[in-house]
Amino acid sequence: MTGPRIGFFTRLLEDAPAADRYRFALEQIAQAERSGFASAWVAQHHFGETEGGLPSPFVLLAAAAERTSRIALATGVVTLPIDDPLRAAEDASVLDALSGGRVQLGVASGGTPSSFAPFGRDAQRRREIFAEHFAVFRDALAGRGIRGTEARIYPAAGDLDRRIWQATFSVDGGIRAGRDGDGLLLSRTQPRPGDARDLPLHDLQLPIIDAYREALPEGAPFRVLASRTAVVVDEENRTRVLELAEPGLRDLAEGMLGIDTTGLDIDDLARLTDSHIGTPDEVAASLAADRAIAASTDVSFQIHSVDAPHEMTLRSLELLATEIAPRLGYEVGADAARSLSAAHRVHA
Repeated sequence: MTGPRIGFFTRLLEDAPAADRYRFALEQIAQAERSGFASAWVAQHHFGETEGGLPSPFVLLAAAAERTSRIALATGVVTLPIDDPLRAAEDASVLDALSGGRVQLGVASGGTPSSFAPFGRDAQRRREIFAEHFAVFRDALAGRGIRGTEARIYPAAGDLDRRIWQATFSVDGGIRAGRDGDGLLLSRTQPRPGDARDLPLHDLQLPIIDAYREALPEGAPFRVLASRTAVVVDEENRTRVLELAEPGLRDLAEGMLGIDTTGLDIDDLARLTDSHIGTPDEVAASLAADRAIAASTDVSFQIHSVDAPHEMTLRSLELLATEIAPRLGYEVGADAARSLSAAHRVHA
């Protein structure tokens, strides 16, 4: 396997009105395509702008499809316990037709717990509901009758059911994704038990990758995407990006990881939150040490939890493609996009 293909991921968290957030995301996806990224991933969050700014990922990706021609358009992720799985399958199929077959489907059981009740869902049953909805979702995409009826979605989804990715923090989740023959989505960081707090992220994620690989059916393609926070800047912007990064990384360390950050500096925060921030030399060095990326077929880069302005995001995408990817052997360009579109058919 060659080096991983690079992708772009956004949660649409700029400090701006919704219309501007969506415009920024579309411009960033277009920049990612120009720079040779293989994929663009958008998150889904409901109710409010602080967790994420996009409840309807298929709508935004349809707009992106009109502005691009090559880059894969991906959900990272659709929260299936909340969404109607049949409607999600229909939307995905329409988007795939509009985009010329460029859709990749990330799904998960998680999401913000407070988002479940307004949809009439019990957050405590999210894994059970996910299993029920996932079965309907997959049947619909595969062209099978839905819930015991003869109904089949239009347009037909072709091989879109083989472009599903499951997100997880756990070895059990990796086994489930592998058994299903789906791709595996790994997070930019993840909770650690107290005795593992100082472990590098790859020590937590390599066992998930190994379990996923072992569970894959014979002939099923190996597809693993590792998401990472990375902000690359020119030397003159180094001090500024570190200043912008500190509040968000401190909040992430205290909130998600439960770490008392009193007395920690930006280097400590970046290490504890698995964030790669700085000049091309600095970011290339820190990414090179990440063995989970080396074991993956894809890596997606996001700005969050750094509160970077739009122009800095655009420049970071350019530097990731022109400076970081060549140094680390990551795959960019039209061939990378084509190889991702065929990854569900070709055994890596």
